[in-house]
Amino acid sequence: MNTEKAHTCAAFQEQAGKTPRKAALVYLGTPYSYDWVLHQVQSLAVSLHQLGLREGDRVVLYLPNSAQWVLAWLAVQWIGAVPVPITPIYTARDLAYIANDTGAVAVFCADRNFGYVQQVLDSTPLKTIIVTNLADLLPVWKRLLGWAFDVVPRGAVERRPGVHSLRRLLSAPQHTVPPLRGGGDGMAEILYTGGTTKHPKGVPIGHRLYLGSTEEQLATSAPLFPMDQNVIAGGAPLFHILGQTCSLGTIFFGGTLLIFPKVKLDALMHAVQRFRAKTMIGVPALYRMILEHDRVEQYDLSSLQFCFCGGDVLPLEIEKRWNQRFRQPIFQGYGATETCGGIAMAPTDQPAPSRSMGRVLPGKEVRVTDPQTLTVLPRGESGELLVHSDPMVGAYWNKPEETAEAFVTLEGKLFYRTSDMVVLDEQDFLFFVDRTVDTIKHKGYRVSASEIEAVLQEHPAVIESCVVGIPDPKVGQRIKAIVVLKKDIKGITGYDLIKWARERLVSYKIPQYVEFRDMLPKSKVGKLLRREVRTGEHKRQEKDEKSDAVMKDSGLDSG
Repeated sequence: MNTEKAHTCAAFQEQAGKTPRKAALVYLGTPYSYDWVLHQVQSLAVSLHQLGLREGDRVVLYLPNSAQWVLAWLAVQWIGAVPVPITPIYTARDLAYIANDTGAVAVFCADRNFGYVQQVLDSTPLKTIIVTNLADLLPVWKRLLGWAFDVVPRGAVERRPGVHSLRRLLSAPQHTVPPLRGGGDGMAEILYTGGTTKHPKGVPIGHRLYLGSTEEQLATSAPLFPMDQNVIAGGAPLFHILGQTCSLGTIFFGGTLLIFPKVKLDALMHAVQRFRAKTMIGVPALYRMILEHDRVEQYDLSSLQFCFCGGDVLPLEIEKRWNQRFRQPIFQGYGATETCGGIAMAPTDQPAPSRSMGRVLPGKEVRVTDPQTLTVLPRGESGELLVHSDPMVGAYWNKPEETAEAFVTLEGKLFYRTSDMVVLDEQDFLFFVDRTVDTIKHKGYRVSASEIEAVLQEHPAVIESCVVGIPDPKVGQRIKAIVVLKKDIKGITGYDLIKWARERLVSYKIPQYVEFRDMLPKSKVGKLLRREVRTGEHKRQEKDEKSDAVMKDSGLDSG
């Protein structure tokens, strides 16, 4: 694909002209052709323009994975506006932050999230609300069955000025389709990512960068089957870069995407079997859950040829069990939102070294450096990974200080600092070593330790806190909070603080453990020594594991 003057909608329109009757999407078992999707996108683009949305306006997509999500994402880009996808499990607090940070004037939301949207209208620039139900685009008979058996979740929606039904916008009389706006290196979207700061950071991704990165990553499986024959079971959310590049991107190259509002293993495996999916995308936890599912034998998953794992390091135990069970490897990859996904991916035409995260992609240029001096290190030595590409993300949205810390110029080129310690071998394979910053990888999400600490320290009984990740083979890392209470405070339990966090944080950021201490380690200038706390927790875990092993070997744990 020529991406010099790229536009996502132009790319999709071109593909729809080639394969109009082929299924672009399959949502809840219903196929939607390329031609149908294109016409719906054009109709919605007309309606959005009539509502007053213009080029450059930011529009929040507060929706679960669905056909509606794809239509909204493309239609917003058609008129040159900028979609801002976020997780549908965000609370009103999170939504308000994103809307204010981007200056978003409109939001697409599911009816079940409408209450949260209502809560933030007076404190954000949001003026236009477009509401949909998960079943809105399904055939009538499926919607009726869903209502009859009460299996379609619904939420109350207040009819008021500024609130619009997505179905009505798609069915309203349409006139001339507006010309495509934006494209090239202009913003295609803003994705939010966690990290070391108190709040998520917006990553502006251009059309050319998105389409180029997507093509490069999807082409990894080309030795196994042609890109236009790909059928992808998307086990990653579309608001996440993994779902964006490795799943959604297939619709620009003639493939078919199987979309699930929520990953339910039986539904996922049934869809793989029914539609003969060739690719499955997921984080390590998805592959573990499939292996441990008690009905996995009931499904025929033999059509899968490219099982891809991203979002976190794949435990060797899962990799071996999957290979033994399905006679297929799990191909690993490594990337970041700031690099528009893949930095390295395992090749499919040759074996990858054990425990590697894949080979550096041709479109990426990397340096392994000393994290303090940024001196480039020889191959085989552990250092912080820096990444350059052309084009590339050059700054966070509205975050100059964080931009200065994360993006640096070396040898006249701009590089992104991943904050990950890696080793690069002579064949350009990357091996993960450690993280240089206080980012926790939980279930494939990057979770900011400082964000959780800030929420805990808002509790009236807490004077300070430290949040660390505890290694766990099932979810990557579990979140533990070490808390110091104010003097003379009594009666506060870990459950109280977890409940406090649950009311203010999205579910995957809630601590699983809380430990109380009298003090936390500090430097001479009073800075919290998180690395010291983290190292202590890891040593404690290793000691406990050794103790458990001794007990087991001696038979003393048999009860």
